[in-house]
Amino acid sequence: MAAIDFYFTPCEMNSTSFEKETLGTMTVFHEPNSFPELEGVKIAVFGINEWRGGGTKDKENFTAIRHEFYRLFHHHEEVRIADLGTIQGGASVEDTYHAVADVVFELSKRKIFCLILGGSHDLTFANYKAYEKLEQTVNLAIIDRRIDIGQAEDEVTNQNFLSKIILHQPNYLFNFSCLGFQTYFVSPEIKGLMHELYFDTYRLGEIQHTISHSEPVLRNADMVSVDMSCMRKAEFPAKNDSEPNGFYGEEICQMMRYAGMSDKLSSLGIYEYLSSQDLDGSGAKLIAQMLWCAIDGYCSRKKDYPMGTKETYTKYRVHVENTEHELIFYKSDRSDRWWMDVPYPPQEYLKFERHHLVPCNYEDYQNACQGHIPDLWWQTYQKLN
Repeated sequence: MAAIDFYFTPCEMNSTSFEKETLGTMTVFHEPNSFPELEGVKIAVFGINEWRGGGTKDKENFTAIRHEFYRLFHHHEEVRIADLGTIQGGASVEDTYHAVADVVFELSKRKIFCLILGGSHDLTFANYKAYEKLEQTVNLAIIDRRIDIGQAEDEVTNQNFLSKIILHQPNYLFNFSCLGFQTYFVSPEIKGLMHELYFDTYRLGEIQHTISHSEPVLRNADMVSVDMSCMRKAEFPAKNDSEPNGFYGEEICQMMRYAGMSDKLSSLGIYEYLSSQDLDGSGAKLIAQMLWCAIDGYCSRKKDYPMGTKETYTKYRVHVENTEHELIFYKSDRSDRWWMDVPYPPQEYLKFERHHLVPCNYEDYQNACQGHIPDLWWQTYQKLN
């Protein structure tokens, strides 16, 4: 494995300072002159102290989050965690992006689940570039109140990084999903572009009405990125431009657990936290609990698709009248979760093998039985064919 230790500064924490059976006692920390040995590590936590993409020169060492996170109790079999410390901003923003991509690339090769603390939200672009190095097509899910598409010709910022991802060549983005956008913050032009590209967008009210509808979307993601501006200001004041509407704490934690449960997910980033705005520490506590829920989900993985094989599923065939399509659904015998099988050209088998079995829910199967082809099936079919 290539050396990545030189990218990090220590996090200055010690496992001996935590109570028994807390996450802190299961974690090996990057201490001065002692970088964690990654053999046997399942989860890696690290911060990125880079804010220039947000137009500021803020500094953040994430100590408040770490103190809250590592004192939480763990209720599964012990899992080995490494806190690698913090990547400091480079001489240029591009230097930071290069470091992040290198780190996620090397950890992903070792099948280590990455939990990332940002930094401004444009660092999602750096995370995405790790999958380019892996030469892996990727599904990206973002939880945000906006859809950050700005002028692509401008330098990367937390307002336009999605344009950079969509237009980046070579392009490894297969699908993009936005959860929790608030329509008055998204122009009709951008919303129309999402439809033209067959991307998935879900309004805040739609997800809040039935939070379980976010589960198939998050189960389908290779990387998840959370902009903490998705939260109500009353729930999360630790941000410069908070708004009165957004998710509640228990809702974002439920989504983090859904994300962690995905056998497909390899990295999860949480961005735009500022301790200088977190006067009562509630923001650090919320992010700590979000991380806990992601790990709780990770420890509850069922080794379903893409880990398992179709032989461990129950197969359902649904003929949709007045169409040439027969819809095939699979239900996991391990987790009771559902998938749709979307056909694609034989010559594209290797390229799209990871994307033709699309997570869905029982309602999608019921609707198909009533003669309605799910929108997600159509969108995936268009992209595959």
